[in-house]
Amino acid sequence: MKKGLRGLFVGSLAAFCAFGLASCGESSSASADLKVGVILVGDETEGYTKAHMDGIEAAAKKIKADEGKTIEINYKKKVAETNDAYNSAVDLVANNCSLVISNSYGHQSFMANAAKEYPNINFVACTGDFAAISGISNLSNAFTDVYQARYVSGIVAGMKLKELIDGNKLSASNKDSDGNWKIGYVGAFTYAEVVSGYTAFFLGVQSIVSNVSMDVQFTNSWFDIDKEGAAAELLVNRGCVIIGQHADSTGAPAKCEAMLTSTSSPKVCYSVGYNVDMLEAAPTAALTSSTNNWEVYYEYAFKKALAGEKIAADWAEGYETGAVGLTALGKNCATGTQAAVDSAVTAIKNGSLHVFDTSKFKVSGKTVTTNEVNFSYMDYTGSAPVEVYHGDTVETVKTSGSVSYVEESVTRSAPYFSLAIDGINLLNK
Repeated sequence: MKKGLRGLFVGSLAAFCAFGLASCGESSSASADLKVGVILVGDETEGYTKAHMDGIEAAAKKIKADEGKTIEINYKKKVAETNDAYNSAVDLVANNCSLVISNSYGHQSFMANAAKEYPNINFVACTGDFAAISGISNLSNAFTDVYQARYVSGIVAGMKLKELIDGNKLSASNKDSDGNWKIGYVGAFTYAEVVSGYTAFFLGVQSIVSNVSMDVQFTNSWFDIDKEGAAAELLVNRGCVIIGQHADSTGAPAKCEAMLTSTSSPKVCYSVGYNVDMLEAAPTAALTSSTNNWEVYYEYAFKKALAGEKIAADWAEGYETGAVGLTALGKNCATGTQAAVDSAVTAIKNGSLHVFDTSKFKVSGKTVTTNEVNFSYMDYTGSAPVEVYHGDTVETVKTSGSVSYVEESVTRSAPYFSLAIDGINLLNK
């Protein structure tokens, strides 16, 4: 899910030409088996968008190699979450794209408007949340079960925290008033997507070190190197020794690197990033990053489009198909980390580990036994909320064998876990 107000820019990836792909303005449509338009909130310099672009390139290359089908990609980069998104979609349709995809939540309503106008074109609003209840049959949403990877990245952080504790590398300043070891998290916004992610990360850490608490500092931006760096610095100065993030720049890892390796007043602080490998920005401080492998979705969507079949209104997959994972482990990860990661991934895949197992957390001191979520899409811009699309109210606490857990990204692909569990402290909102 992305938000941002940035100028419209139409770009291309020259590397795509080597694989039979094209960007806007090139004339390979005569030989292409599928023309795809992609509306991006950023470009390849921003981690979230780069992950999408990498996935698109890899999926198109694989289909070309496996099936001999040529996919032409038409990019619109740095498209603001305004009517620019609608105009970009219309332009892509005029350029004979039969599948139009956007990668940002704020593009969704504009994609819906275009989908209503062009019912024979397939539109996908990645990270969106109302396709299934909108009645727009040619509109789809897609996300990944990245909360699974965030939990596993929390295990990486927990292993490092345990190593620091066991090695007497920490002090009383790294504990809160209740004696819990402190970690931090740089969050973009207070949306369910971010809440789901930082809760999963925290539970992963807590599975290794039980007496831990986490401070969350929001930046109110998906991509802001300075704000993310400042948030990480604030958290470290509060005594947090591991800094996770749901933000798209290298700001937090780079700040941890600078503070950890300072020759004058070094601080114990390590980083767990998001979307891309942060080792170049923080070779000493970076432990790993949770990441999305968008190739899995784009291969699915491209094949459906090529076959003339319907693309699912809601798509969300995780470790079971390789749609999420971790980047390479950093050199300062604790001994045994890879084995702990492998064990957790296996357990997630076979269903014996549920990230939001209700026996592993409490809300206001109580075990969660019920959590109903209303999936209607609401407009909150007026003085009172208005229901735009009606959705069911669903009980999200489920039971598998003897385990109760809060489900995520099942009823809808976009995250909806938003419980405020004990041990996580929001410093600002």
